[in-house]
Amino acid sequence: MRLRTALGVGFLGVAAWGFLRAQAPFKEYPALEYENFPIPTDWNQKTEWTRARLRYPDIYGYPFVDLRMRDGKPFPGYWTMDYPRSDRHLMAGIRRLTRIETRSVEQVVSLDGSGEVYNWPTLYAVEVGHWRLPDDQARQLREFLLRGGFLMVDDFHGTKEWNVFVESMRKVFPDRSIVEIPNSDAIFHTVYDLDERFQVPGAQYFDSGKTYEQDGYQPRWRAIYDDRGRVMVAICHNMDLGDAWEWSDDARYYEKWASLAYRIAVDYFVYDLTH
Repeated sequence: MRLRTALGVGFLGVAAWGFLRAQAPFKEYPALEYENFPIPTDWNQKTEWTRARLRYPDIYGYPFVDLRMRDGKPFPGYWTMDYPRSDRHLMAGIRRLTRIETRSVEQVVSLDGSGEVYNWPTLYAVEVGHWRLPDDQARQLREFLLRGGFLMVDDFHGTKEWNVFVESMRKVFPDRSIVEIPNSDAIFHTVYDLDERFQVPGAQYFDSGKTYEQDGYQPRWRAIYDDRGRVMVAICHNMDLGDAWEWSDDARYYEKWASLAYRIAVDYFVYDLTH
């Protein structure tokens, strides 16, 4: 492993995106797994960068269909999986492991036709094996990415969920292929050299003892590139980095999995800020 300094990457990201524009304030949403999760004391700190979580409509029709969970509460959408525990553990790690100036809370954004998404150049979408982007949201995501934005998708598994993901992704980029990321790509070598990668399982491992879900036996590191060879969409398939961040403080979750998940995040975010 070779560690390089990330000094100044926050400034580079700010310069590239013009963060002096007004941004929407931090807001919490109902979630699948957590209620009243502690909010870090720096939640309203004005910083150079933070990672945004994408709020998307899913295949079950939310928010257009009144779905209910077993306890009778409204179904908040698959986009909230692991939220906000995963996000806040991750952002605390980014603060410790890099020189990026960031707060310890996430920012939830939607492809709602406003310009708000352009204020947050690094997007994360979870459970994209359950998303269904309407045409207008696909167009805005395409515009976001072609302007220099970066999307990381995670926590979807097997053939069925892959096909659901691709159905919406083809709306975004019908003219661009999804390809395997070569080991030599800079995205694996910005801060840490990640030549040795392996499957990072979700917390379902506690019960199943398996690192895979469905028929997602092998982890796949894929991407969509722009015309300059920059990764616009980083696709983490057959793995669950979100659970690794979420459960990184639990002794049952192996350190080697959490460690790789944090190193991937550091490399991907620094890559986004410098490419």
